[in-house]
Parts: sequence; structure tokens; C-alpha cells
Amino acid sequence: MKEHMHHGGSAVYGLGFIGAAIYYIGTAGTFWLGVIGFLKALVWPAFLVYNALQFLAR
Repeated sequence: MKEHMHHGGSAVYGLGFIGAAIYYIGTAGTFWLGVIGFLKALVWPAFLVYNALQFLAR
């Protein structure tokens, strides 16, 4: 029997990616900064965890 798997994390990551892409590309001053912003949007959870740990270390 196949177990039911819930993929709620995928939805959160997808919405976070869209929001991060809009933010980073919207604040980019040049085309290449927009490209870098898109790449940053792909790894936004890493930035979130890093900043959260920095905040908690204070």
C-alpha cells in the first residue's frame, strides 16, 4: 500500500521563491544584478536560516 505524502514544504518554498525573486529583481539596478537576484531567490532559505542564527546568537 502506498503511503500518502504531504508536500507542504514545496508550496512554502515556491511562494518564498516568487516573493524573493520579485524583491531581488525589483531592487536590482542593472540587468546583471537582476540575474544575481534571481540566483539569490533560488537559495533564499539559506539566507533566512543564516540571519535567524545570527539574531539568536546575540
